[in-house]
Amino acid sequence: MKTFELVGTPRSEYGKKAAKGLRKEELVPCNIYGLGDNITFTVAEADVRKLIYTPDTLAVALTIGDVKKMAVVKELQFHPISGRVLHIDFLEVNEKKPVTVAVPVQLEGHAEGVKAGGKLSLEMRKLKVNGIYTQIPDRVVVDVTELGLGKKLAVEDIKMADGLKLMNVKDACVAQVKATRASATAATEEAAAE
Repeated sequence: MKTFELVGTPRSEYGKKAAKGLRKEELVPCNIYGLGDNITFTVAEADVRKLIYTPDTLAVALTIGDVKKMAVVKELQFHPISGRVLHIDFLEVNEKKPVTVAVPVQLEGHAEGVKAGGKLSLEMRKLKVNGIYTQIPDRVVVDVTELGLGKKLAVEDIKMADGLKLMNVKDACVAQVKATRASATAATEEAAAE
């Protein structure tokens, strides 16, 4: 997991009015909770863009005043119309306690079912991975080479490294090869020829 450096400023005022004032100054109200004391702070909106708009899962090295903490993004809140970041919750992490993080899925290989005229469909864009944050990968790479027409790949079919486990429902579909009209027509013609 890559690390992202972020500097925050402790805040003392709370409530909707204070948060609204901070957002006018292009600051994002944040909380960090988990292992130690909960801390409320602000970060510059421009500083968090690279943290939020990335396909990778990042660990965040936070510096809040004199305090340094390692964390992961737990929850993001966006404005429904403008799309601006309204609030960020961070979860403090260390190398002793496992944490669950949503990690993007990356498909690899050329599926057998696609060669037969099917269409590969990614059903789950992210998987919940539990483990020590330093061992959690940036992406879960899934090989779909053996996936035939009409077949699916479930969460239980994905192998993870030692110390890591997937927290999603075991029989949930991650990717599948769906039959298309062209593949159905080809199969019908093939059956008729026999």
